[in-house]
Amino acid sequence: MKRRNFIRKTSVAGLSVTFLGTYACKETKKELDSNMQEPELVEIAEPFFKLSLAQWSIHKMINEDGVNPYSFAEKAKNWGFEGLEYVSQLYNPELSEAKYSEEAMAAFVNKSNAEAEKHGMKNVLIMIDGQGNLAASDEVERNETVEKHKRWVDAAAAMSCHSIRVNLNGSSEPEEWKTSSVDGLAKLANYAKGKNINIIVENHGGLSSNGLLHAEVMKMVNMDNCGSLPDFGNFCITRKTDSWDCEVEYDKYKGVKELMPYAKAVSAKSNVFDTDGNERNIDYVKMLQMVKDAGYAGYIGVEFEGSELGEEAGIIATKDLLLKAAKEVS
Repeated sequence: MKRRNFIRKTSVAGLSVTFLGTYACKETKKELDSNMQEPELVEIAEPFFKLSLAQWSIHKMINEDGVNPYSFAEKAKNWGFEGLEYVSQLYNPELSEAKYSEEAMAAFVNKSNAEAEKHGMKNVLIMIDGQGNLAASDEVERNETVEKHKRWVDAAAAMSCHSIRVNLNGSSEPEEWKTSSVDGLAKLANYAKGKNINIIVENHGGLSSNGLLHAEVMKMVNMDNCGSLPDFGNFCITRKTDSWDCEVEYDKYKGVKELMPYAKAVSAKSNVFDTDGNERNIDYVKMLQMVKDAGYAGYIGVEFEGSELGEEAGIIATKDLLLKAAKEVS
């Protein structure tokens, strides 16, 4: 056989084998494809709320370890939060030594805004402490307190927050406390209305931790920009004289349920965790079910106050618990 004919014949044979092999592969692939099931797409449900961090969760870092309070936005971002809840007292002595002057307040606002923008965070609210008794029995003292809070309303507006959180410290006599609370809140809320800022009250000790009385005050004020900030754990009405231990405590679940109709923010308090990552003293699923049932879909702020875990570990444990509990509510 000539070399040319040999090459031609072997080439044709090779093509036939190649063709048959390719055809067989295609048929096999077709069979495999028909037997394979489409992979299931697992949809990860988003929680019904957004996550913010209460700056009080790092108060030990700031007050004891010298951490710069203006690093708040960076830390919250790194820990997986969207929103920032500032605490006024954590910027002392910077602000208090300047007597909360316009210049000092402007510097606070500008620095905070710059850090929030840098890290892509949302300013949510400012928690105000140490600015007087908004439910004081004496009207002159109440009015002075309202004036001191106005500068914080202005700051919140300049930071695009939706609220400032205030305390209702004052009389221990229920009816007197309600009357004074309504007066102080209405005066401050009237001012804040023009700035598009809400005045919200946390259950933060004293009669403000009595859910029923607190809700009655909200109903009596009856203003769109005045509401509550239910905290899962702050329901101690009176403490023992010789310690910080609670003497009279209001039912936390009853209290949250009473305050939720007026809620413009929610605080997820935590202190101690069991080995399964649950808060030992607060049923988070039960709390979140009430929050969801009230139609709330805003920010829930993590506020860790425990000592068994460090602040960073406690913050992350609380955030993880919130996300886990959210999957269990109906």
